[in-house]
Amino acid sequence: MKEKGPLSVAIITKNEAENLPACLASLSFAAQIVVVDSGSVDDTVRIAAERGCEVYQEQWRGFGPQKQLAIDHCTAPWVLVLDADERIPEETARVMLDVMNSDKPTAGYSFPRRNYFQGRWIRHAGWWPDRVVRLFKKGSGEMTGAKVHEAVTVNGPVEPLDAPIDHFTESRLEKIAAKINRYSTIGAEEAFEAGRRATVAGAFLRAGVTFVQDYMLRGGFLDGHPGLTLAVTDSVNKFFKYAKLAELTREEKEH
Repeated sequence: MKEKGPLSVAIITKNEAENLPACLASLSFAAQIVVVDSGSVDDTVRIAAERGCEVYQEQWRGFGPQKQLAIDHCTAPWVLVLDADERIPEETARVMLDVMNSDKPTAGYSFPRRNYFQGRWIRHAGWWPDRVVRLFKKGSGEMTGAKVHEAVTVNGPVEPLDAPIDHFTESRLEKIAAKINRYSTIGAEEAFEAGRRATVAGAFLRAGVTFVQDYMLRGGFLDGHPGLTLAVTDSVNKFFKYAKLAELTREEKEH
C-alpha cells in the first residue's frame, strides 16, 4: 500500500526475527514504526533498522510498561499498538486510513482478532472475535501497568471496527511450554502482591474447570486437534499459575 496515514505503530520485541518481517510488511501505510527491543540476540534489531523503524533498546519492565515506552516515542496523530506476531490485512489498513482521516470525534477503535494456531483459524472457546482496543489518538490512550495481560485504555469514545487484526500465535509446543512457565510465574506474583492466596488442590480444580469450559462449554472441540491442544495448554497454564501462587502462600506461612 503506497498511501501513508497519520499513524505511528508501537511494537515491543525480544527475539522476534521470525515474526517481525511479515508484521512490518503489513504496515507499509504507517508513517512511523517504533520498535522497543529488550535484549534480542537474534536478527530482530537488524531487521527493524533495515526496514526503517525507529529502534530503542530498553531493559524489560513488563508488558504494559514496555509497550508504554514504545507509545511514548510515537509522534503521529494516531497510535496503533501491535505485537510482532500480528499482521494488519490490507482491507483493515484501508478501513484504518478512512477513520483516521475522518472528522469523527472518536478517541479510539477496537478490532476483532483472527487467531491462528497450528495453521487453523480458531473460532471457538473465546478465541473469536477476541476484540481488542489497539488504535487511538495520540494523547488519548495508554497501557495498563500490568506485567502480563496488559490492555490499552482510552480516555474518550471507543468505536468497534469490523476489520480484523490477524494474530499468528505460537504453535510449537516447546515454546508454548516456556511461555506457560514465564506467564504463570508473572501471574502468580501479581496475584500474590494483590493479596490473593491459593492451594494446590484449588489450582487443580481451576485447571479442570478451565478445560471443561474451553473444550466443551465454549466449543473448543469444534476447532479439531488445535482446539484440544489449546484447551489443554490453557488449563496447564491455569494450574501452574495457581500452584505457584500456592507455593508463595506456603513460603509466606513458613516465614
